[in-house]
Amino acid sequence: MQAEPPFSFPDGIATLADLFRWRVRQSPAGSAYRQFNTASGAWEGFSWSDMADSVGRWRMSLQGLNLPHGSRVAILLPNGTAAVGVDLGSLTAGLVPVPLHAIDNPDSIAYILNDSEASVLVLRTRKEWEPIAASGEALPHLQLVVMLDEARDSGGEAGSAPKLVSMRSWLSAAQDDGQAPAVSAEDLAAIVYTSGTTGRPKGVMLTHRNVVANVRSALARVPATSEDVFLSFLPLSHTFERTAGYYLPIAAGSSVAYVRSVAQIAADLKIVRPTVLVSVPRIYERFFAKLQETMAGAGAVTRRLFELAVAVGWRRFSRTQAIGVEGGAAWSDEMLWPLLDMLVARKIRALFGGRLRIAVSGGAPLSSAVAHCFLGLGVPLVQGYGMTETSPVVAVNTLEDNWPDTVGHALPGVEVRIGENSELQVRGDSVMRGYWKRPQDTANIMTADGWLRTGDQASIDHGRVRIVGRIKEIIVTSTGEKIAPGDLELAITADPLFDQALVIGEGRPFLAVLAVLNPEQWKTLAAGQGIAESEAGLNGEAARKALLQRIEAATRSFPHYAVPRAVWSTLEPWTIQNSLMTPTLKLKRNNLLSRYQAEIDSLYQGRAGGR
Repeated sequence: MQAEPPFSFPDGIATLADLFRWRVRQSPAGSAYRQFNTASGAWEGFSWSDMADSVGRWRMSLQGLNLPHGSRVAILLPNGTAAVGVDLGSLTAGLVPVPLHAIDNPDSIAYILNDSEASVLVLRTRKEWEPIAASGEALPHLQLVVMLDEARDSGGEAGSAPKLVSMRSWLSAAQDDGQAPAVSAEDLAAIVYTSGTTGRPKGVMLTHRNVVANVRSALARVPATSEDVFLSFLPLSHTFERTAGYYLPIAAGSSVAYVRSVAQIAADLKIVRPTVLVSVPRIYERFFAKLQETMAGAGAVTRRLFELAVAVGWRRFSRTQAIGVEGGAAWSDEMLWPLLDMLVARKIRALFGGRLRIAVSGGAPLSSAVAHCFLGLGVPLVQGYGMTETSPVVAVNTLEDNWPDTVGHALPGVEVRIGENSELQVRGDSVMRGYWKRPQDTANIMTADGWLRTGDQASIDHGRVRIVGRIKEIIVTSTGEKIAPGDLELAITADPLFDQALVIGEGRPFLAVLAVLNPEQWKTLAAGQGIAESEAGLNGEAARKALLQRIEAATRSFPHYAVPRAVWSTLEPWTIQNSLMTPTLKLKRNNLLSRYQAEIDSLYQGRAGGR
């Protein structure tokens, strides 16, 4: 049977509203979305025609507010068809979605509502609204709060702002005027607020031209079809998910299934059996850590079979990609592989559903250990690179040309170059219009000749982009050595003992690590070495020595000066709630340095040259 050709969409489609209407015309009865209905206890499906009805109701209701063209609609919802309905309803009504992180804190949400001058906020319940309202942030532009899970309208005094309404009553009262406003390619398609690792988040203005161009280019590099099934678990407030896991499937006519929760991803992978995954590295790292934990408790034969499967599989993969191979003859690897595949690799692939065609990792660097393990076991993992300001995809590997230590070639229509200080710079239709109400920040991120400064150091090898590190995250020790902490942190957290790690040492004589330990792994380590599991034992001399041995093993490929010489650890995770991580799961370095200043000082006290 001949394979179905990849979907493409006509050149005349200039906006996301056009793209959605075109998809509905192409396959009205096709499977668009699946999600779990907690009331019925069953998965339910939605066709493109169903979604057109939902989007139409949102459009009519929003148009009925008579807001000026380009007014902002803030969306604080978990992934699902409701989030899709309000997003596309806003876009077809000529309004601008402002996606909010559902797990963000109320003060941050209130700040974004005020900064974006949002007229409408859509969220689940009144209970979610109350802490936002109580944050103390003035919200003079907010007129309406729409609540999905409330049975009836609620609110304060008549005429007070904002008015609180239930989605059910509000949508049912919509009047159909039959006319959607004209939307142009230069209109804003979203204001997406960046994570804000070192300060207040900035609103990235993405136009319809930006996003449509990125979808078109991404499809040309990594084709998808109506036969594909995506499993969606990255938040739709994340630009990577918006483009690659939401708008791209609309263009391709693919089906998207929404996970029940992050905690149920492993179970939903087996239920949905996706063909495409779009994820940040953290998800793959969790699977990898679980594998490492399982192998640590397994028998010698099982561990040896696993290690052999990874080694043989990696060599086979490297040969197909023309990557240098060490050890093992091709003929012996090919003879061993069918047995190793049956006993080991196939079982690992089954954890991802068993029919995965491609798994894309982006949003942060993927550690080599994770990539080598899964690629060796036949998981079709490719790494890409992008940023919110580029809509977001800049480059990505393909299954046929997959060098995991790089992020692949730039997408068609996207230009890259290396600027001053080895900075990667980008130009193309997918580059943002600028930062919302921040002309100076916009000017600062652009070069004089119109290229976007990414802030990432990179090299370009035979057209493939290799990310080296962040310009602003280079640690310069008092000895003059320059170290990119991100690479070290990836290497350390590849050990399942370390859930999180922050490498420090700016202006200090050596590097040190702040680490969050995995509770179960710590318990095992402590019991094995006779260390007390108490807080005192956690940072006692015996524990630090044991932890440093693990850190040294994880970083043995780094230069001597880049190997950390001190460690302080905790079992308390760094989270969004305690303001130590961003909603896109990046460490807030400044917050961490401030929070643990006393502990950091203790690591260096009286130790000019390390231990």
